[in-house]
Amino acid sequence: MSTPAVPDGAPWHRLDARMLVVGPVNSVVKLLPIALLLLLTGRRGDPTQIWITVGLVVALIVAGVVRWRTTRYRIGDERVELRTGWLRRQRRSVPRDRIRTVDLTAPLLHRLFGLSVVHVSSAVGGGAGDSSARLDLDAVSKAEAERLRRVLLDRAPSNGVATERPAPPAPTELARLDWSWLRFAPLTVSSLAGIGALAAAAFNLAFELRIDPRDIGVVADARRRFVEAPLWLGVGVVGLILLAIAVAGSLVLFAERWYGYRLTREPDGSLRVRRGLLTRRSLSVSAERLRGAEVTEPLLLRAGHGAQARALSTGLGEGGSGALQPPVSRDEAHRVAAVALRTQPSEVTRAALRPHPRAAMRRRLVRAVAPTAAIAALGWLVDPRVTIAALVLLPAAVLLAVDRFRGLGHTVTERHVVTRTGGLRRRTVALQCDGVIGWTFRQSVFQRRAGVVTAEVVTAAGRGGYPVLDADTTEAVTFADDATPRLLTPFRTDVHRTAQYSST
Repeated sequence: MSTPAVPDGAPWHRLDARMLVVGPVNSVVKLLPIALLLLLTGRRGDPTQIWITVGLVVALIVAGVVRWRTTRYRIGDERVELRTGWLRRQRRSVPRDRIRTVDLTAPLLHRLFGLSVVHVSSAVGGGAGDSSARLDLDAVSKAEAERLRRVLLDRAPSNGVATERPAPPAPTELARLDWSWLRFAPLTVSSLAGIGALAAAAFNLAFELRIDPRDIGVVADARRRFVEAPLWLGVGVVGLILLAIAVAGSLVLFAERWYGYRLTREPDGSLRVRRGLLTRRSLSVSAERLRGAEVTEPLLLRAGHGAQARALSTGLGEGGSGALQPPVSRDEAHRVAAVALRTQPSEVTRAALRPHPRAAMRRRLVRAVAPTAAIAALGWLVDPRVTIAALVLLPAAVLLAVDRFRGLGHTVTERHVVTRTGGLRRRTVALQCDGVIGWTFRQSVFQRRAGVVTAEVVTAAGRGGYPVLDADTTEAVTFADDATPRLLTPFRTDVHRTAQYSST
């Protein structure tokens, strides 16, 4: 249903009428634990809790109707507008030329009713400090969501109407789910954290319902056996049980998140990621906003020869949903990063990198060993056991420092700037040279004495800046000048003077 057209030709539209059912049901499901608590803790024969529960349900239904009737959206040639609210009216507007991504999400209940939520992300302002703005349409039909996605990512004028167009060419598939990737699920911290969150939620619900797990017969018997068993055996058994639960839970979460995964290149050049079992998700990244790709290797995942590729697009910050794939093998991650950028892995994240000077190695060692040595010295004054523990950790600190140094590297290929940093979480970043908007050079007193400098690549995508840690002073400026020709040429003389001063 829509209202009459406004003078600029863009009509106002309402959300799908099926939201009159989906909205209240969703709210009732979220409040179900509270409703159960009211019913279970109430006194017998007292209808107060029942009336409170019924009143909450009626209020949610009324709120859903009001929300549906007061929500309007329209798509003009220049802006996307959303109008909501009754007592407190809000009107949000997003320029179409600043739309970065269009994300379609369909939770389970929405899918049952054939609905989808459209999330429109954009950047407000300009430059590397763009702040993101988000506009959500919850919810429209699946067909309308697909039309909106195409229209919003299309730069051509739409005359304000998401009309049906001739069938576009079939998208090109770049990657699809391989169930052998399940072996990487237990190596991701996010999956283990998800299991912890579910366990905490279950514990809180049991506490609210006044259920003590220790009163359950099986649990009580296991607790008695644990108390009677030797300490080492009990701790080992509990550790194995927790490990088994974490592994099983990570596999389930992986399957729910990445079921049906497909990465495609749409006819308009945008990248599209589709995934999800209970909640279907679809992320589209405009080709015009794509600035590069990143391959991340957290320590556990790297130990298992795994990695994950992410898109670096303007409007997708560090916490943005730019994942192009689940945790996969290292070769597959580099392949996906390359095909997303329409090139070969040797041109981007697999490029041969220039090593950093030995001074960078010394700085890594000092930063890793000095805190551990300080803790050991202070611990001797408090408790010798603290010193022993710190000395035991000293070899690990040295190994971490060596690993961080070996991970450092940078280079400039034909069309990309490539940097690599990190130990616990290694990042290999390939940025398009056209996407580099500036450079930041930082040099502390200690760096100046060592003849190194930290150069940061400034971009409007991803984290906004990617550092090249402790590079040779002269080589850092040469590297930046190769990536952005003639931008830093006037500073070469000054840097040479600084390097000569540092060496003396």
